[in-house]
Amino acid sequence: MKKLLLGFAVLFSISASAQNLKTPAPSTTQTIKQDFALSSIEINYSRPSMKGRNIFGGLVPYGEKWRTGANGPTTFTFGQDVTVGGKAVKAGKYSVIAVPAKSSWEILLCNEGTSVFNFKDENVVTSFTANSINLPFDVETFTIMVSNVTNTTADIDILWANKMATISVSADIDADIMSQIDKVMNNDNKPYFAAASYYYENGKDINKTVEWAKKAADAQPDAYWVRHLLAKANAKAGNKAAAIAAAKASMELAQKGGNMDYVRLNEALLKTLK
Repeated sequence: MKKLLLGFAVLFSISASAQNLKTPAPSTTQTIKQDFALSSIEINYSRPSMKGRNIFGGLVPYGEKWRTGANGPTTFTFGQDVTVGGKAVKAGKYSVIAVPAKSSWEILLCNEGTSVFNFKDENVVTSFTANSINLPFDVETFTIMVSNVTNTTADIDILWANKMATISVSADIDADIMSQIDKVMNNDNKPYFAAASYYYENGKDINKTVEWAKKAADAQPDAYWVRHLLAKANAKAGNKAAAIAAAKASMELAQKGGNMDYVRLNEALLKTLK
């Protein structure tokens, strides 16, 4: 009986030690969240490493479904309706399955929870082709990142070994923003600077842009960034004298505020107005 009890004690001790042992995961997880358009793109995935293995055409066979990482399904979450790889995709969370080939990959966006192990054709929400290129170097650890981000476009890059596949994402937000501007400009507290900035950056009515930028500058007389927008808007509208005056005022305010970036921006603008 004593030997039996001693055996149980040893087994319990080993089990308890194992439960308290923490070691690095072979394939670490990563979550990235990128602000995009009027919401965000969130990516959750696991990151295996090469460890001297032949990856594409070896560990990951060409022409076969791959979980796009390791462990559980990789997921993309889009905070709003977007276009992904040329296909319309509703806001939501999707499992990602890839079928790599030498010069392009087929990407399958599937219902959440879909994996290569429980895959069914009816779980595919949409599919598209992503271009793939050979890199002049190896990426040791599997990496997904969001690059080339603008107000309405971005790329999701998938990198491992000497390959990179790129998925294009875009969002049509102009109608939503114009609707917001129309609504808020009927309020008492009008966001003149934000509205003028959007109009300027997106090639809208330049006279309205100048009007709103002027009102924003009048409301914030010490804001050099607002004066700079007014200068750019006037320059674009062909109001050279007004643009020069606004740029000089912005530069003087920026110097007082210790912001040399805006000093240089105004100097560059004034050179174009000579």
